[in-house]
Amino acid sequence: MAVWHVEQLGPWMVRVTFTGAELAGLEVDEPAASVRLLLPAPGETELVTPVWRGNEFLLPDGRRPVIRTFTPRRADPKNLELDLDVVLHEHGVASNWARVARPGDPAAVSGPGRGYAVDANAPGFLLGGDESAIPAIGQLLEVIPQETPVEVHIEVAHPEARLPMPDHEGAVVGWHDLPADSPPGSQLVAATINTEIGPGTQIWVAGEAASMQRIRRYLFRERGVPRNQATVRGYWKKTNPVPA
Repeated sequence: MAVWHVEQLGPWMVRVTFTGAELAGLEVDEPAASVRLLLPAPGETELVTPVWRGNEFLLPDGRRPVIRTFTPRRADPKNLELDLDVVLHEHGVASNWARVARPGDPAAVSGPGRGYAVDANAPGFLLGGDESAIPAIGQLLEVIPQETPVEVHIEVAHPEARLPMPDHEGAVVGWHDLPADSPPGSQLVAATINTEIGPGTQIWVAGEAASMQRIRRYLFRERGVPRNQATVRGYWKKTNPVPA
């Protein structure tokens, strides 16, 4: 498949629309599902399909392929279209690719991966995440019953990353600005700790991996939340940039 359209949603997010016959049959039945996107290696334009080498996929020259996981914001197998919203982190292969993506650029996708089964009978929901989780949170707000209370906490590294969320009668959305000197996820962790969680409340949180580990420990060990009541996913991992 190939890039068909690129739309700047804000200073820190780009929506890339793909098209191609390969998207036929790509059905996404649950919100917050995932697809894996194969990209050309940094500095290259050719897309090389990796080969399974017994325990992992590798390129013919032995390098690991560039594969990133995203929430499909919209999948339309009838019209052969797929929308992926890409956060423009300061560093990152996918971010760098999305900044310069143009119609006709090659890419490949696999999936979908597991989504989130919304319990329509839950007494309430707690949703949380950083910029990378905004597409999934938006999908969840679209399918959670309108009469169900939903508390949403979203951490953003830049105020401009605050994007319009779907209307939901029972939702209260809180935006949390991440101070420049704070590790990613710190404001989201604090917001989760300071949230009252009623019996039966269903929890979905996603973001930077280390902060998700802290939230897991808090919910399961300190708060005693049943594991079948909370879904906590590490979407990305902070790494130190390589010195120039």
